[in-house]
Amino acid sequence: MPMPTEERVSQLVAGLVERRGLDLEGVRIAGSGGPHTRVTVTVDSDEQLDLDTVAEISSQISAAFDEAGDFGETPYQLEVTTPGVDRPLTAPRHWRRARGRKARIHMRAGAAAPEGRSRFDARIGACGDTEVALVLGGRRAPHRVNVALADIESAVVRVEFSRPGAAELALAGGVAVGRPEPGAPAVDTTGVTETGVVRGEDRPAVAPTEGIVE
Repeated sequence: MPMPTEERVSQLVAGLVERRGLDLEGVRIAGSGGPHTRVTVTVDSDEQLDLDTVAEISSQISAAFDEAGDFGETPYQLEVTTPGVDRPLTAPRHWRRARGRKARIHMRAGAAAPEGRSRFDARIGACGDTEVALVLGGRRAPHRVNVALADIESAVVRVEFSRPGAAELALAGGVAVGRPEPGAPAVDTTGVTETGVVRGEDRPAVAPTEGIVE
């Protein structure tokens, strides 16, 4: 039996993920049809997900796959993960959940660029449906500008090893509720992953994904 498509897997898990109050951020199938086929389901939420919750969702998705029967006896490895910090910010909810974080911004060609720069780092502030507040100037001269989401070509959150300045973070409106503060010494569990090999094989240890290192 051929492997189901990514679209079909999305259909199988979308309702389950939605009922848990989560967002399905993507499905990826790598090595389709081979002995090392990996099915990755990425989920996210306004509240930061912990390892126990991700493991529980992984078990529920695995059961849903078995019930649907689309995989037949084809071996595969299911990986349920939350987005790592290197996930591109492509929807308003991504920006809202990254409030308080620093991001590398790339403006679209022809768009009005803040301070004349088409590529720059900024701290993410409040985000609406069409516009996001960005804090420029870093610790020394923090100031806020508003940018249309449609004018942004791409944006990726950056890993920080030091805390932001108080004024800079205040202009951003603080860190999104339930998300770790940038540069905090505590472990950032963004990008937690639960990997389980089906068809009776052992379940390996949980491993975090990695982000962009500045």
